[in-house]
Amino acid sequence: MKIVTSLSFRGQCREAFEFYADVLGGRITAAFAYADAPPGMPTDEKYKSWLMHCWLEVGDQALMGADMDTDWAPNVDKPKNGFDVTLHTEDADEARRWFERLSEGGRTVMAFGETFWSPGFGSLVDRFGVPWMINVVAAADWTPSQG
Repeated sequence: MKIVTSLSFRGQCREAFEFYADVLGGRITAAFAYADAPPGMPTDEKYKSWLMHCWLEVGDQALMGADMDTDWAPNVDKPKNGFDVTLHTEDADEARRWFERLSEGGRTVMAFGETFWSPGFGSLVDRFGVPWMINVVAAADWTPSQG
């Protein structure tokens, strides 16, 4: 089984997924615009360039995304809440790079730094409104610094 987070945007899916691919070293393997829909599927002209499906592979993980408007997803224009896309790594430098890049143009919720459970953790909302948590998996012999 693979559990995949699907993210919704309002016309920014392609830009967001290209950014995520760059930050995370992933590859977009599918990106279908509403213009590519079958002939019988009515699509308003203003949505032709929006993506109805996008798939980003990062190692053995994936993110899925689509552009939606309020007619189809009534709360898509509201701040996203109740979830975070969470990245875990054993490499603190990698985690800090992810945090700094994903924070560009966004908002830091919790600055990246040591916590009682991790040598590095931070949370943010990126410039597309997507909430993220970045976590360094502590080695078995790690203990938090005192002080």
